[in-house]
Amino acid sequence: MKLSWRKVSREAQLLLVGIPVLLWTLIPVYHLLLFAISPPGKATSGRLWPQDPTFQNFDIVLNQKHFYLTHFWVQIGNSLLIAVATGLITLFVATCAAFAISRLKVRGGRTVLNLALFTYFIPAAFLAVPMYKTMAVYGLLNNRWSMILAMVTIASPYCIWVLKQASDKLPWELDEAARIDGATPLQLFRLVYLPLMVPSLVAVGTYALLLAWNEYLYGFLLLSKEVEIPLAVALGNFLNADDSPWEILMATGFIYALPPAAIYYAFKRYMVSGLTAGAVKS
Repeated sequence: MKLSWRKVSREAQLLLVGIPVLLWTLIPVYHLLLFAISPPGKATSGRLWPQDPTFQNFDIVLNQKHFYLTHFWVQIGNSLLIAVATGLITLFVATCAAFAISRLKVRGGRTVLNLALFTYFIPAAFLAVPMYKTMAVYGLLNNRWSMILAMVTIASPYCIWVLKQASDKLPWELDEAARIDGATPLQLFRLVYLPLMVPSLVAVGTYALLLAWNEYLYGFLLLSKEVEIPLAVALGNFLNADDSPWEILMATGFIYALPPAAIYYAFKRYMVSGLTAGAVKS
């Protein structure tokens, strides 16, 4: 089989771009693991691999043997609750909105979508103080629902846009056939729309979940009780110490990074196809 020079050149260009990007991505992960398995006080020795690697730091984290980790399991549970609730609520809101705008052609729906997307012109950090004030007015400060609602607010416009774009690609003949058979809008939504939108639904749900899991700023502002904050905020407490226990911090960060990595790889076949559905018009 004869390879064309054009194909070889294209593969070489991809490798020249892909290898540096891969290294740029993996080097921080490598250092995270390097610190996590280093003996106390020896993480900054300059070695490429610790002389006496140990899992003692993970034992300290999992058994809550450090005073900054007294509520480790409660805080990781908070992170999980906030992330899952954000994903489910965002999925419900975005699915219903995209169906109404794309398939039911609700009057003013596209205008509402464009206004929602316009909010992304304002950085999320700038909205943190108004969000704090809003939650204070409604008495939701120091309540996990405040962060859930804030994350739903941030994630929903993009998720609605992705689902609307994907929904526009569905054949209209399916809707017409269902209506001829006497299907109501609710039956059309449940029996036709949802089954065909599964890849995009999984993608946007995963996106919203990971967005909430990794959020620090809003958790720091809206939650202050040790038993209410997510683990991402608790990790910041390590930096308050005069002599930060870097090995324990990195071990905690490594554990905290495992669930989103597992979720991403579990649904990776949906992520690209789901998030790019409708991006290219035929």
